[in-house]
Amino acid sequence: MLNNKKRVLLHTCCANCAAASIEKLLESYDVGLYFCNSNIYPVEEFKIRCNDMQQYAELKNIPIWISDYDHEDWLSFIKGFENEPEKGERCRLCFRYNLAKTAKLAEAENYDLFTTTLTISPHKISKVIFEEGNKYKNFLDIDFKKHDGFKRSLDLSKVNNFYRQKYCGCEFSIRD
Repeated sequence: MLNNKKRVLLHTCCANCAAASIEKLLESYDVGLYFCNSNIYPVEEFKIRCNDMQQYAELKNIPIWISDYDHEDWLSFIKGFENEPEKGERCRLCFRYNLAKTAKLAEAENYDLFTTTLTISPHKISKVIFEEGNKYKNFLDIDFKKHDGFKRSLDLSKVNNFYRQKYCGCEFSIRD
């Protein structure tokens, strides 16, 4: 912490959501990124989103960690909740799954805090994300959609020519 800024590890779901979140965090923190998304289906979709994220991290000179893709493990974690609607219990479990992994990496890499880009989406309930995140030490509950955060993410997506997905990530969100 040579510049006296705290270090925050940002769980990222895609470059679209990450760009505006990163921009906001860099005002006050040193930022690292964690692309942790075994929920994304199919693996080709995971790879496209991951590639965009890696390229953006490189462009911004921000360290990034990429989790192994283990969709079967994620499916096992949400088993029994496959038919839940978007914003339902399946989503809560998905947040729990990814935030637990992010908390673990943040601690292992000596980050002061961790948070997630998921709050930038108008399709996610930030309160639920905060409830799950606050189960772990050092979670930063920041709602990135505030102050036109989602609009800013759309603008940055266009400027950077990011791939724009048509669904949240899992196969169950495709139907919605």
